[in-house]
Amino acid sequence: MRGGRVAVVGGSIAGCAAALAAYRGGADEITVYERAAERLADRGVGLAVHDSRYVELDSAGYLDADMPWVQLKRRRWYVRDGSAAGPLGHEIGVMPFPFRTYNWGPLWRELRGRVPGSVVFRPGVAVEEVRPGEGHAEVVTADGTERVDLVIGADGYRSVVRAAAFASVRPAYAGYLAWRGAFPADRLADPELWAQEDCAYVVFPGGHVIVYRIPDGVGGHRVNWVLYTAPPPDLDLGLGLDLRLTAPTSLPPGGLTEALSSHLAHVCDELLPPYWGDLVRATRPDELFLQPMYDFTAPRYTAGRVLLTGDAATVARPHTGAGAVKALQDATVLESAFATATTWPDALDTYDTDRTVAGGAMVELGRRLGRALVEETPSWRTMDQTALETWWKQADGGGAFGGRGLKR
Repeated sequence: MRGGRVAVVGGSIAGCAAALAAYRGGADEITVYERAAERLADRGVGLAVHDSRYVELDSAGYLDADMPWVQLKRRRWYVRDGSAAGPLGHEIGVMPFPFRTYNWGPLWRELRGRVPGSVVFRPGVAVEEVRPGEGHAEVVTADGTERVDLVIGADGYRSVVRAAAFASVRPAYAGYLAWRGAFPADRLADPELWAQEDCAYVVFPGGHVIVYRIPDGVGGHRVNWVLYTAPPPDLDLGLGLDLRLTAPTSLPPGGLTEALSSHLAHVCDELLPPYWGDLVRATRPDELFLQPMYDFTAPRYTAGRVLLTGDAATVARPHTGAGAVKALQDATVLESAFATATTWPDALDTYDTDRTVAGGAMVELGRRLGRALVEETPSWRTMDQTALETWWKQADGGGAFGGRGLKR
């Protein structure tokens, strides 16, 4: 199948990958609409890719060794202990952790650079509405209406495209929050205490923090961390809404309320070992933001001439380590479906059959890991290596952590 006009709504990692897939699959005209006018490459948070997923995505042409990355090898588990455990805390176990870490901004820049110049990018243009039709779809912006053969929704968890295809899908609040921060590695105190190849899982009752290094895109490193915990039920989040009833939201860098900042300080002072509490506190307010945890998946990844990819289709809790990975996997399947099908319906059915199943599996894994790591945490201080490995096998559900592989 060759030719056709494709509109991609969203220009982040998922959108760039989808545009590249449509181009390689043979689409004639591709337009990418991105509502943000500023440089997406300035985003500095981290993400991790399992080594096996990297091999698949490198083979498919969506990742390669030239993209800045840091190799992780081990995951060390720590818990606060009042005894002479040292500043890192008491180490309860060590596991293999074959992951590459990336910086979101440089990774986006690399993907954006791979999209051919014939693809039209329209930054600062918000899509107001998508109208599915018979054998076509329409994209509505302030500049007018464009009729295309296919609309690809890569516009994130608050997707306009998903709302047009599946209006009843509502992301569900998981009941806890993720604080995220990243800062230059030269600000790190006593860096020799923590090897570059190590990912730290620092656990406490009702949550944990994950810490690892990422490239900064200019030859150095940044320290990246994500802390998950449920706020006290009487804490005013200051978000101006009821998370259980309304659309998803987040707090941008510098937006934490006094109550939220106080709760984070409590976690650092009372629940984390000294080294890791100090590491979190080393993050400036403008380097820290907050994400309430949501999850959902659309009942299908296609509806007529509308197709969903990345977070527009499925949001799995970040415990899975599969957010950006799944968006790139979506793109590889989309490219293959375009290249092998003879009609639009055939291509869309092929894509939908594969990715709807994958999305549902990721959401269920995220919920299972969320229960184990946040909602129903074990007695960490009684854990040893054997107990930790047994517990993790049950939580992980058969080795799916880090994203499932593509079907071959």
